[in-house]
Amino acid sequence: MAGRPGRSGRKPKPTYLKVLEDDSGHRPLNKNEPKPRAAVPPCPRHLSPEAKKEWRRIVPKLEAVGLITRIDRAALAMYCEAWGRWLEAEEALRKYGVMVKSPNGFPMQSPYIAVANKAMEQMRGLLTEFGMSPASRTRISVLEPPSIDPESEALLD
Repeated sequence: MAGRPGRSGRKPKPTYLKVLEDDSGHRPLNKNEPKPRAAVPPCPRHLSPEAKKEWRRIVPKLEAVGLITRIDRAALAMYCEAWGRWLEAEEALRKYGVMVKSPNGFPMQSPYIAVANKAMEQMRGLLTEFGMSPASRTRISVLEPPSIDPESEALLD
């Protein structure tokens, strides 16, 4: 059954997403589920420079659609660090190539491929958590889009 430790299956979906997606299914909605107030968490100081750039880019976008709360800080930090790690690995792949010489002189796959792939896997999971992938957005609908004045809209890019 989903949501139980040690069990495989789909993760339970937060009630607010079930309501937005009209996806209550056959199970009753959790009326006592915590509903944290939408608010921007502070950027963690320990983030790498690239992770901080991604934080500054994505937080205003999540805030604009009401998908960020202060308790989301750790999950968002993980996404941003995975982003930074992926960029670093991709830069190394461009610099050294996908094939490198082993200590014995034989060609081998670059270890940066594994780093890049793992970071992409981590990002994919966290993107879904925040509704930041095309597929995850198709399952969410909002009643009224937030209004954004033209000056603020420029800040979102």
